[in-house]
Amino acid sequence: MNIIIAGNGKVGLTLTRQLSAEGHDLTLIDLDSKRLGDTVEQYDVMGVEGNCASAPILRQAGVEKAELLIAATNMDEVNMLCCLTAHSLNPKLHTIARIRNPEYTDQIFEMRETFALSLAVNPERQAAVEIERLLKYPGFLRRDTFAKGRAEIVEVRVDGKSKLCNISLSEMLHSIIKTRVLVCAVLRSGTAMVPNGNFILREGDRIFVTAPTANLTTLLKDLGIITRRVRRVILCGGGRVSYYLTELLERDGIAVQIIEQNPQRCLELATLLPNASIIQGDCSSQEQLEAEGLGSCDALVTLTGIDEMNMIISLYGASRGVPQIITKLGRMENCQLADSLNLGSVICPRELCSNNIVRYVRAMQNQTGAAVSVHTIADGQAEAVEFQLDEGTLHCGEPLKNLRLKANVLVTSITHGAKATIPNGDSVFRRGDTVVVVTSGQGVLRQFNDIFA
Repeated sequence: MNIIIAGNGKVGLTLTRQLSAEGHDLTLIDLDSKRLGDTVEQYDVMGVEGNCASAPILRQAGVEKAELLIAATNMDEVNMLCCLTAHSLNPKLHTIARIRNPEYTDQIFEMRETFALSLAVNPERQAAVEIERLLKYPGFLRRDTFAKGRAEIVEVRVDGKSKLCNISLSEMLHSIIKTRVLVCAVLRSGTAMVPNGNFILREGDRIFVTAPTANLTTLLKDLGIITRRVRRVILCGGGRVSYYLTELLERDGIAVQIIEQNPQRCLELATLLPNASIIQGDCSSQEQLEAEGLGSCDALVTLTGIDEMNMIISLYGASRGVPQIITKLGRMENCQLADSLNLGSVICPRELCSNNIVRYVRAMQNQTGAAVSVHTIADGQAEAVEFQLDEGTLHCGEPLKNLRLKANVLVTSITHGAKATIPNGDSVFRRGDTVVVVTSGQGVLRQFNDIFA
């Protein structure tokens, strides 16, 4: 597919990495010649230096022949104008714009056709939604939802005191966990693997478990993870994620304290969020954190724009016994480093945004049987892909034990109507069902039939 990516920043670079690996023909547009040259050389893609909202530059990038344009510059207004201009040059073009300013949220939804937008994405809001979901189930490091909220893949860390430490998966599933679940992946020392029943869990492992959403509370109880309802949260940093997150948490009845160093931003937040407690101060200061009651809060979320600062604050929060810690990281390389540190749940907004766009790209390629959602798990080494089965789906009604699937492909849940189930060898899927598949192979699952050998 011919794709133009306007903006070679964090999101643009992540998209280039993901989409070039899937074999798409990419053209990048950026004003920074050095940064553009480095990316073009690294990923063997085309590059055009210039203003992506300019018609001549878009023509130079081949907009008339492109199938999709992704506008991901740092300026919302440029992204909107870029999509509008590109669509006027190629009315058949699909356009995706990154829109981050909260002031544009409602009008972009209402004026999508006016701006010729096929999809608008907001990394900070997506991150806020993910963090809110994690705060509702404090025992999990991560939650990915499928089948309209009926099935989930959750991440749990095995620590030295865990019931799971030095236990085989078969013993865990038969003796410890009283509800039906499926361990679809294990991340050990930075390497992801699909385990069998004889696999022994060790301290430090991160396991990815598929379960119906209704069984999550039981799962936590069986694992011996004692959680309490979150009532007070400290947010370090007063950026866009903090703003969106505070709106969500206040709706849930959770008290929010935001520590922000910039006085002007504190005044803005106080106006926008009158029910939140806005503190002007240095959130990297031990004295400041203690003064705001760090030791007695239910959760600490580090949301500054500096990854290293977020890591340090989270580590200090862990040393003070904060029950739940969530760390925002801007670079995926740091996400892999974080695996060896006690940072709680790790959120990477640009990865969330990129996954949303990749799903849209795959759906464009296969309108029939295309993926409904795509989630990367195990530090990007595996994907959980959701499919809605239709009349073109092969092997409907046949037991899974009779099917030949590709290597490193695992069917993790089947949702029929309102009921999500964890499959076994006798399970079958039918047209209209929602099926979640986890793959750790190199190939891309663009449609459900791609899982068969």
